[in-house]
Amino acid sequence: MRMERVVFLDRDGVVTAETGKYIVDPGALQILPGACEAIARLNAYGWRVFLFTNQAGVGRGYLSLETLDRIHKRLVEEIERAGGRLEGIYYCPHTPEAECKCRKPKAGLLLQAAQEHGLDLSHCWVLGDSHRDIVAGEAVQAYTGIVLTGHTKRADIEAMPLPHPERVFEDIAEAAGWLCALCG
Repeated sequence: MRMERVVFLDRDGVVTAETGKYIVDPGALQILPGACEAIARLNAYGWRVFLFTNQAGVGRGYLSLETLDRIHKRLVEEIERAGGRLEGIYYCPHTPEAECKCRKPKAGLLLQAAQEHGLDLSHCWVLGDSHRDIVAGEAVQAYTGIVLTGHTKRADIEAMPLPHPERVFEDIAEAAGWLCALCG
């Protein structure tokens, strides 16, 4: 398996809690236990970590792009406090009805990051908490994994339509441990 040490993480349900509500204030962001440390561990093993996330709350008028930037700034600060870093944050601010190219399950966010950072996506990992993350990863032939801290539960995996994730992890910490073990 030829692999670049690059991983794309969905935000809600992977790094932050999936609350079922739009996060409209930086103070409302709930970072999952161990998530920042998992990103720091990935970085320590040479992994470049990117965030890619649908944020329809912007398109629906629940929050502005400026507020979303403040939310992401808080997340970056927490990750940095744990010793980690993000290479970039890519988000789709559109509603599903907009049918844009950047909203997952489409691969526009991944393609944008690949172009800007010179990545071969077929050698990268995509980790999410829902089938749309897996579909986006599959569209660019990336390796895919799902974490069970968001939308998808273990019982959902077998009934999930194709494509299926290549790996299933309890949380981002387990995923980071497994990815780091690949590196020796």
